[in-house]
Amino acid sequence: MAGVPDPQRYVLTFGCPDRTGIIARISGFLADHGGMIVEAAYHTDPDSGWFFTRQVVLAGSLPFDADGLRARFAAVAEELSAESSWQVRDTGERPRAVVLVSKAGHCLYDLLGRVASGELDVDIAAVIGNHASLADITRAHGIPFYHVPFPADGKAEAFAQVRKLVNDYDPHAVVLARFMQVLPADLCDEWAGRAINIHHSFLPSFIGARPYHQAHVRGVKLIGATCHYVTADLDAGPIIEQDVIRVDHGDSVDDLVRKGRDIEKVTLARGLRWHLEGRVLVHGNRTMVF
Repeated sequence: MAGVPDPQRYVLTFGCPDRTGIIARISGFLADHGGMIVEAAYHTDPDSGWFFTRQVVLAGSLPFDADGLRARFAAVAEELSAESSWQVRDTGERPRAVVLVSKAGHCLYDLLGRVASGELDVDIAAVIGNHASLADITRAHGIPFYHVPFPADGKAEAFAQVRKLVNDYDPHAVVLARFMQVLPADLCDEWAGRAINIHHSFLPSFIGARPYHQAHVRGVKLIGATCHYVTADLDAGPIIEQDVIRVDHGDSVDDLVRKGRDIEKVTLARGLRWHLEGRVLVHGNRTMVF
């Protein structure tokens, strides 16, 4: 019914070695406690022999809260040899994100608009920029902006400041919205599974400055974007989402840039939404997106 919010739900996700009876064990556990499953997705990867699932249960159908579900399901997870990253997400808790930016504002503008319109259910707790260019638009949305300069001889100190600012908000996602600094390996590890990046598809073909100019000279016909988790292996983390848009010989460099920004915005927003909804399971360097 229009205007009626969705009921609170618990989202259970995990992976474990595949075997007979996993689905029966999960559904039996939930049924024994009166849990009503309203979404269920499964996948078995024949290459690794792992089973993956995402289960959504009406919170009101269970006699305990999310912490109670975690405590009781822990025995089942151990029985199934589930990965330690199994999770129970409570949709009644609004997720938080911290956004890292540089000068390009298209991704930030898009995220702010989606949040303001209610399309993207996330609290952008703060925006941190190594330039101050996007401070005004951030504060216009009532969100604190922190300017952390990155001098050539002081990047370690700058990242230490960024780490503290981010960790103080304890976000569910750290969004690199065209943040043009490479996260050090220790931060990649600390924020593993939470730090999300977006980049265009010209890597690794057109490395360095002016990639759109290089692509225009080569006569490319597709521009794409990749949204992925950040790892120490630059731009090679587990992929959450990808998309493409066509270009042709009549497009100028400016047209390519505009279309590239469009596809980056959509792909980042989609990937962030799936992450926040607990739809992305990571196993090694691959993802399952339910």
